[in-house]
Amino acid sequence: MKIAVIGTGNVGKALGGSLARAGHDVTFAARDEDKTREVASELGASAASTPQAAARDAEVIVLAVPYGALPGVATELAPVAKDKIVIDATNPLKSDYSGLATEGGPSGAERLAGPLADAHVVKAFNTLFSSLQGDPSALGTTVDALYATDDDEARRAVTAIAESVGFRPIYVGPLTAARELEALAWLNIRLQMLTNGSWTTAFVALNPPEAATMAA
Repeated sequence: MKIAVIGTGNVGKALGGSLARAGHDVTFAARDEDKTREVASELGASAASTPQAAARDAEVIVLAVPYGALPGVATELAPVAKDKIVIDATNPLKSDYSGLATEGGPSGAERLAGPLADAHVVKAFNTLFSSLQGDPSALGTTVDALYATDDDEARRAVTAIAESVGFRPIYVGPLTAARELEALAWLNIRLQMLTNGSWTTAFVALNPPEAATMAA
């Protein structure tokens, strides 16, 4: 697949690298053009000067930017995101890491779906730390990639992408279920901060319903 990865931080680089190694045609874009070219060259991917340029010819767009940057990125991508699959891999953390900025309201993914109303938005990969996004086999077992979306086309794409890099995809429901996915990610993040953890902890579902692990 042609995949645009917006962001070259820990998540963007890790997930984009796994996607490139799995044979996908990956194009990176981020604020720092020099770093973008450096990361792309290192991972065998392409680099674009802007998110819009990276996404224009992509089939799938992966958002791996800080939560605060999402509104601006979404506005920029809206003209080229029509009918495309947009994967929100972000977590809406407060700036002081004291909790979720979306507590008590719609999830970050649901809010993203507003300016990207013509795209197929899916919440995915946010419950996995970059250590596992970059090396899905690091724990010696298959790790689950939980995802939520309202769209069957997005389900098929995310199932194929997750499996291609070595994850087991698990569909947890419509996009509103992104609230639980973001809360689950925050639980894992807080666990690491409280215990000075290794940032390799992952949630794995034992005996999930077969239908949840398959494309729509």
